[in-house]
Amino acid sequence: MPHSRIAVTGSTGLIGAALVRSLRTDGHEVVRLVRHPARSGDEVEWDPKRSYVDVAGLVGCDAVVHLAGAGVGDHRWTEAYKREIRDSRVLGTAAIAEAVASLDTPPKVLLAGSAIGFYGDTGDRAVDESAPPGDGFLPSVCVEWEEATAAAQEAGVRTAHARTGLVVAREGGAWGRLFPLFRAGLGGRLGDGRQYWSFIALHDHIAALRHILDTPELSGAVNLTGPDPVTNGEVTAAMGRVLRRPTLFTAPAPALRIALGEFAGDVLGSQRVLPGRLLDTGFSFAFPGIDAAIRAALR
Repeated sequence: MPHSRIAVTGSTGLIGAALVRSLRTDGHEVVRLVRHPARSGDEVEWDPKRSYVDVAGLVGCDAVVHLAGAGVGDHRWTEAYKREIRDSRVLGTAAIAEAVASLDTPPKVLLAGSAIGFYGDTGDRAVDESAPPGDGFLPSVCVEWEEATAAAQEAGVRTAHARTGLVVAREGGAWGRLFPLFRAGLGGRLGDGRQYWSFIALHDHIAALRHILDTPELSGAVNLTGPDPVTNGEVTAAMGRVLRRPTLFTAPAPALRIALGEFAGDVLGSQRVLPGRLLDTGFSFAFPGIDAAIRAALR
């Protein structure tokens, strides 16, 4: 995209903050949607729980990137927190989509977050964007999450769903919790280690988001995962190699179920997800392999 005005929700999160830095470095004007009264010219107030967006702040935007949502692994999955996970995504996305649709001149594209949780447990079976949703809590959330963009789609706005995998980054997310454990020599397999982890380097994730913004034929679901998913056991071995630490510990499945409750099913589940549409539209990964992705995170 030429120098553009782009609105971003979730700009303080791992991915959002990196995306804002990338866009601004290339000269784009970024406005950040924040959950308090705007304090500067680059802020726009919104409140997803009240379905409120200060629509005036979106006027003139060429694109809106919606990444906000409660962390899936931040708390034990009580019924109340499962509602928070769902509502933060579905209500927030609907509010953004309706705000976009209400503009006299809407943006060219709405790029909304989603997740590979859409597919559920795929076992050893590789899936791309053509696969149907799986069964369980996270797949049902992802289906509603993506459906919540309906208002923008009906208004003729190109709408893409970034189905994100496990982002390899030192600063946050799942890998942000793994690095300290492995550095201390306490890392190891989760369960039997045979479950697939569909990872993507943070650098490649940001580049893929920008590829979606720049590629008019990309709408609907787009998997943001690397081209070579690996098992948890292979991740464990790679972390040991790169960090030069032993990986002797194992977290048995029963212990994970006690510690994590219902979320343990997703930690132990297998997702072998391929980035079909990124590859079909010419996207090139800088760090396609697990060792390279880990080293990139450490840099």
